[in-house]
Amino acid sequence: MPGARDAGSAGEPAELKLPTPYLLFLGDVVDESYAKTAFGLRDWAPEHCVGESALPGARVTTGLRKLTAVEARSCGARGLLIGVASPGGRIPAHWLPALSAALEAGLDIVAGMHTRLADIAPLRELAARLDRRLIDVRTPPRDIPIASGKRRTGWRVLTMGTDCAIGKKYTALAITRALQTRGVDATFRATGQTGIMIAGGGIPIDAVVADFIAGAAEILSPDAPAAHVDVIEGQGSLFHPSYAAVTLGLLHGSQPDAFVVCHEPGRTAMVGTADYLLPKIEDVIALTLAAGRLTNPDIRCAGVSLNTGRLDARHAAAVIEETARRLELPVADPLRGGPDFERLVDRCLG
Repeated sequence: MPGARDAGSAGEPAELKLPTPYLLFLGDVVDESYAKTAFGLRDWAPEHCVGESALPGARVTTGLRKLTAVEARSCGARGLLIGVASPGGRIPAHWLPALSAALEAGLDIVAGMHTRLADIAPLRELAARLDRRLIDVRTPPRDIPIASGKRRTGWRVLTMGTDCAIGKKYTALAITRALQTRGVDATFRATGQTGIMIAGGGIPIDAVVADFIAGAAEILSPDAPAAHVDVIEGQGSLFHPSYAAVTLGLLHGSQPDAFVVCHEPGRTAMVGTADYLLPKIEDVIALTLAAGRLTNPDIRCAGVSLNTGRLDARHAAAVIEETARRLELPVADPLRGGPDFERLVDRCLG
């Protein structure tokens, strides 16, 4: 099986060579928050998606046409992309028949799970026999350095969250696109498997050994011209009992000049840990400022991104207006756009 990455220098993110277009595999997921990879590809790289496939019991759909692996291959698909980020990043044994069928239909398999496809013996042996590729996106570069804490040139914007799966990636992508539309030299820096699949490169921060997370963030957004903007995809939440360590390391290594807090109105409990309630936006701002000043004393909050997808337009506008008035900051839903979002983008620049 040929490799999926170009070999790069030690410590540098490698360029991915992915078998697009994809059939998106949803497994038997019942919670939309665990299917964010599939939704991310549908929303930000629709040209790479031919349809979806799911197991009995799945209650989530991307809205794409439902295809078998054989049908998808006849429609031009070259890869089956696992669009689910399950708790712990494991690939359940009962998925293996569907994954094996994809290989037999002529599709490579792309995954961003913590469980490596190549470590699953039946898949490894079948892929080798059929000359198909097993591509693990959640593979960090070699020899990541320890963070130096040294300030870098250029401008950096980081998305922070009150929780996981709350809109940090979408916000970073939307801000990057808005800046590029304005003629700003801006780059989206992916730190999670979905973002990497969309951008074609990046570093899966949650797969990096803890001591090297900040160092990974430093090499992800290196020195740049003064006018260049790196928009860095945030991960986790400083208040999440499971993932706060990843969030803190990314914050220190990114050294953001500005950050945007991402929040979903109406969500009350942390994803995967129902006993922990979401923090107030004000508390996220305060803690991010306090922790971020370690590596960038001039860090500031640019504003708030609200995920209002579950609200109608009138209710969303009211929540955005009330939040902006309370915080005295720009507040917007990037996917709704409009003047509110333009003000948020303005504040990201200075």
